[in-house]
Amino acid sequence: MRSDVLNLDIKKPCFVVVVVVVVVVVVVVVVVVVVVVVVVVVVQVIVVIVVVIAVVVAVVVVSLSLVVVAAAVAVL
Repeated sequence: MRSDVLNLDIKKPCFVVVVVVVVVVVVVVVVVVVVVVVVVVVVQVIVVIVVVIAVVVAVVVVSLSLVVVAAAVAVL
């Protein structure tokens, strides 16, 4: 009886340690995945903002150049 009780006592802490280790590993993996996803999303948002700014600048430059060409043609 005592050996059984001792075995159970020994197994329970080991089980608890294993469960704690597994939970910690899962939490760390989830945190890492969430951080990576957030970083990827932020980078994508930054890229989209940069592309939109570039398109707006290009449109403004083309418009200004067209206005300059039109003014030059009108002057000539």
